[in-house]
Amino acid sequence: MVFKRREKLGWLAWMREMVYPSGGFKRATRYVIHRMSRLPDEPHRIARGVFAGFLIGFLPLPGLQFVAAWAAARLVRGNLLAALLGTFNTNPVTTPFFAVFAMTLGHWLLGVEAPLTAEGIAGAFGHAGVDLWHNFTAIFTDATMHWGGLIRFWHDIYVPYFIGALLPGLVISLVAYYVTIPIVQAYQKARAAKHDERKDRRRKVRATVAEAAARLKMRAEKAEEDKATPGEGSDPAP
Repeated sequence: MVFKRREKLGWLAWMREMVYPSGGFKRATRYVIHRMSRLPDEPHRIARGVFAGFLIGFLPLPGLQFVAAWAAARLVRGNLLAALLGTFNTNPVTTPFFAVFAMTLGHWLLGVEAPLTAEGIAGAFGHAGVDLWHNFTAIFTDATMHWGGLIRFWHDIYVPYFIGALLPGLVISLVAYYVTIPIVQAYQKARAAKHDERKDRRRKVRATVAEAAARLKMRAEKAEEDKATPGEGSDPAP
C-alpha cells in the first residue's frame, strides 16, 4: 500500500510529521513524485489526476480535500490515486504565506476594502467561531441565531481566499500537468527497459542451464554405452 508504514506513528509523531516531515520536505516531495511515477496507468491520466489534486490542494477546503480531489479526478477522467497524492502540494509551513497572497489577490479582484491584517484575520475567524458555537447551541434552546460573524468571515476571508487561490492554482496545476507527462513517460520507459533486461537475463540463464543439462545427459548416456560395450583387447566371456 502507498501510505502504509512499517512502524505506526503516535499522535504526537503524526502531528510532527504533518508540520515538518522527518526526512525534510525535499525527501517527502521526491517520495510523492516517485509514487506518482510508479502508478500503473497512462501518463496522461496520471497527469490529469495530478492537475486535479494540485488544484484542490490550493483551495480552502479543510477536511474535504480528499473528497474534492476524488470528485475532480472523476470529472477530468484522471488517476484517482494521483489526485490524492497531488493534494500534498501544500503543507503547514507554506500554506500561511500562500493564504495571505491568495486573500490579497482576492481582495484586489473583488474590490473588498476590508483591511487584511493579522488582527483582522484573527478577528474574523474568532467571530465566525463564536457564531458557529452560538448557533449550534441555539438549536437546543430558544436563543436567536447570530450570522453577522459568519457573513463577515464569508465576505472578507473565505470568498477572497477561494478566488485568489483559484487563479494561481490553475496556473501551477497546468504546469504540473505538462511536467508530469514526460516524467512518467521516461520512468515507464526506463522501467520497461529494466523489465526486458531482466527477462533477457532469465532467458539466457534458462538456456545456459538447459545446455548444461543436455551436456550432462549426453555424458551420462556415453558412460552407459561405454559400460555396455566391451573395450578393445578385453578377453571374451567364456
